[in-house]
Order: sequence, then C-alpha cells, then structure tokens
Amino acid sequence: MASSVVFPWSLLGLVILSLGTLGPEAVEARAFFVFGDSLVDSGNNNYLATTARADSPPYGIDYPTRRPTGRFSNGLNIPDILSEQIGSEPVLPYLNPELTGEKLLNGANFASAGIGILNDTGIQFVNIIRMFQQLQYFIQYQQRVAALIGPERTQQLVNGAIVLITVGGNDFVNNYFLVPFSARSRQFSLPDYCKYLISEYRKILMRLYELGARRVLVTGTGPLGCVPAELAMRSSNGECAEDLQRAASLFNPQLSSLIRDLNSEYGGDFFIGVNLQRMSNDFISNPQRFGFVTSKIACCGQGPYNGLGLCTIVSNLCPDRDLYGFWDAFHPSEKANRLVVQSFMTGSVEYISPMNVSTIMAMDSKV
Repeated sequence: MASSVVFPWSLLGLVILSLGTLGPEAVEARAFFVFGDSLVDSGNNNYLATTARADSPPYGIDYPTRRPTGRFSNGLNIPDILSEQIGSEPVLPYLNPELTGEKLLNGANFASAGIGILNDTGIQFVNIIRMFQQLQYFIQYQQRVAALIGPERTQQLVNGAIVLITVGGNDFVNNYFLVPFSARSRQFSLPDYCKYLISEYRKILMRLYELGARRVLVTGTGPLGCVPAELAMRSSNGECAEDLQRAASLFNPQLSSLIRDLNSEYGGDFFIGVNLQRMSNDFISNPQRFGFVTSKIACCGQGPYNGLGLCTIVSNLCPDRDLYGFWDAFHPSEKANRLVVQSFMTGSVEYISPMNVSTIMAMDSKV
C-alpha cells in the first residue's frame, strides 16, 4: 500500500549516529498522535496514489504558506488547532519524509482521507491508509523512537501523549449510503450496521490501549445529513437528509456507551468521548450566532449548495471563508474547526465526557 514511502531503516542508523542519545529535555513536551479520516488528515494522502487528496488549490488558501498541504480545509484543521491549544508542536504526517530525529518526539499524524472503521469503506479511493495500517504504523513509529531514546522513555512518551481518533462518518457516507442497495445495506439493516461498526470500533480502541495510548479523544460522527454534499444530493428545501441523520443518532449514543464500558473495564478515564454532532449542530442550527452567513452553502464547490463534485481551481469560491461554516462539500472551514476545538478544550459534559481537555491537562500536570 504505502510501503514505498516507509522510513528506510538504513537511514535511521544515520539519524542515530548524527543525533547521538537525545537528552531528557527532548521528550519533556507532551506528544500528540492523530488517527482517522479526512477531518484530521494533515497530508498523508499526498504520498499515496489515491483520488482522496487535497493537494491542489484552492485548498490551503488561508494556511500560513497560502499553499495546499493535503488538509481538507482552507487553512488549519482540528489537529493543528488542538496542537496550538495543548502547547504541542504541530505533528507531521507519518509519511512525510521530514518526520525524523527529534521531530518524531512531537508525535505523528497517521490519518488518511477516505478511510473508515471497516476495511471496505473507501474502496473507491484505492490506496488509502486503513485503520489496521494506521495502527501498524503506530507500532513502527514506536520502534523508531525506541531506537532514539530507548524503550522505557518511548513507553513514557506514548503513555503521556494526547491521542485523537476521528473515524466512522465514511462508513456511512462512503459505504452504507454510497449507492442505493449497497453491499453493506443489503447485508445489514441500519440499526444492525451501527452495532457492527461499534463492535469493530471496540477492537480498534482496545488495540490503541494495548499499544500504550492512555488519553484518547474519541469523536463521534458529525451531523452527517447536514453537510452541503448531502443537501445537494438529497434535499429539496435545504433540510438535512433524514436517513444520514438517523445513522448519526443511532451510532453516536452507542459509541458513548462503548467509551464508558471501556473505561470501566480498564479502570480509568482513558477514553474521552467527543460529541462532534452536538458541537457541529451549534453552528449549523444557528450560524449567525457564530458569525457565519451560512452553514448550508460550502465556500468552495459547484451545484446546489456548492455541494457537488470536488473543490477545484474552477469551483465557485467565496471571498471570506470566515463567513462560511463549511469549506467544501464535506469539511468545516478553519473558523468552524476553531469553534469545535474550543468545545474540546472547555466544553461541558454534553460536549466532551467525562472531562474536557483543559481538565485533562490540569490533572495530568499534577501527576
């Protein structure tokens, strides 16, 4: 799959020789790891032969370099902004060849646009980093870091890290509901499909715990039926698509129950449930309250609600991205991402449970 861009072990030896043993100060900062799909991909798909990519204008129009980076955003995405808030260095995509030496100690972003909980989700995008491969890369990452600072300090780095995982939306949008009478919709009723997804997600989260993750922010799906793409394809008067909204309303409560069960099973608040649906609903239901002109029309796109096709150089493009809740047919604008991350940091238990990130940071600083 992505084997052609895996870090060469022969080069790792040169890195070790050039760095020597890294001092304790090199691992004082809290590491940050990211897993998931296009909502949190910071450019891994740039290094893959896939159609699920955001490496051409006008993506990145508001990024500091004003150039596309592989983020599905006009500027920064959720991991970038969360890094700012927790005081971590922005983490590089794992496939970025610049992720070497001391930069490894900041953490890594393993996310890949198009993937889902299930391996058959996103097959139309061909070469993407599915969840099992993201976890394999996490193992490889730890081996690389252990070669730099030793196994014990690597375990401490991973145990002390903030981890973000955002996955599940594509299992509905790019699998179950992708086409009428899809293979998965013939196999499962929607309630049974949600149960199946949760059972598979349980395995992923348990594996993250086995690999050392101890502060894992687990986001549910957003309001799937309210994104511009679904309004364009399924709405007659701008109403959210009922079937996708039902999917989110079935899936998200079960994910919350799974997180509570895992925390009880492991005996600690290791998994933090993030109610992305509630966070997004705030600006979707009342965009003017948050300074948006609209949360129905994408800034970049074409067709009804600018929700059809890809965002490209020939698409309609709004002049002020801060006035739009959605950047393209599926993804929030940078401003909307900032609102979401604010709820990560200071939100009540209706938004993030059992505690928000500010509380986590305060608690862990006293340990």
